[in-house]
Amino acid sequence: MCGGEEPSLLFPRPGRGPLSIAERLVDVPNEKRASPTWIDVRAALLRFNRAGLQGLVHDLYATSKDNQAFLHARLGLGADRLKAYKANISRSICPDLIRNQPISISGAKKAIADYKKAIGRPEGLAELSIFYCEEALSFLESCSMEDETYFVALIRMYDRSLQFALNLTPAERGSFVDRLDKLRARAKHVGWGVGDEFNSLWHSVDFDSDQSD
Repeated sequence: MCGGEEPSLLFPRPGRGPLSIAERLVDVPNEKRASPTWIDVRAALLRFNRAGLQGLVHDLYATSKDNQAFLHARLGLGADRLKAYKANISRSICPDLIRNQPISISGAKKAIADYKKAIGRPEGLAELSIFYCEEALSFLESCSMEDETYFVALIRMYDRSLQFALNLTPAERGSFVDRLDKLRARAKHVGWGVGDEFNSLWHSVDFDSDQSD
C-alpha cells in the first residue's frame, strides 16, 4: 500500500466483492446501548475512505425513491426538485379510487416534512403546502367525502400555507397569495364549514407586512 493508506472498506478483501451496508457498519463496539444511534453510525463512517462513502451513498440512493428525492433536493439536482414530493402528496391526498388507492393524510404530510429535512427552502414549503390544499380540494370536488379528519387536516394545511407565504418577502409571495385566494373561493363549495374557516384564516393575516426577516 502506498503512503500507508488503509485498505478500502468497500472492497476489503480481493475476490469477495462489495460489502453490504450492514456488513460495513457491524464492526463498531457498542456495549452500553442495545440499539445503535447516530453516535455509532458517525463513528463507523470515520472508518470509511472516499470509495467506501460513495458506495454507501450509492446503496442508500438505490434503496428508495424517497432517498433519491432527498439527495436530489439537498444537492440541487434536477430542473424540478419538488416533482417527487408533489407526486407523493398527490398520490396520498388525491388518490385514484378506481384503482383502490388509499387516502393517506400522513403520507402527504410526510412528503412536506421530508422536503423540509432535505433542504426546506421557504418558497418550496409554501409551494408544497398550497399544492396539498389544491389537490385536496380537487379530490373533494370530484367525489363525496364525509371524513372529518380529512377536512380538519385540509384546514390546518391551509393555515400552514398562509404562514409559509407570510414568511416570504412581499415580492416573493405574490403568486402564492393569488393561489391562496383562489382556494378560498373553491372551499366554499365543499361543505363542512371549510369555506368559513378558510375565510377566517385568510383575514387573520396581513400580507402587506414584511415578516420574512
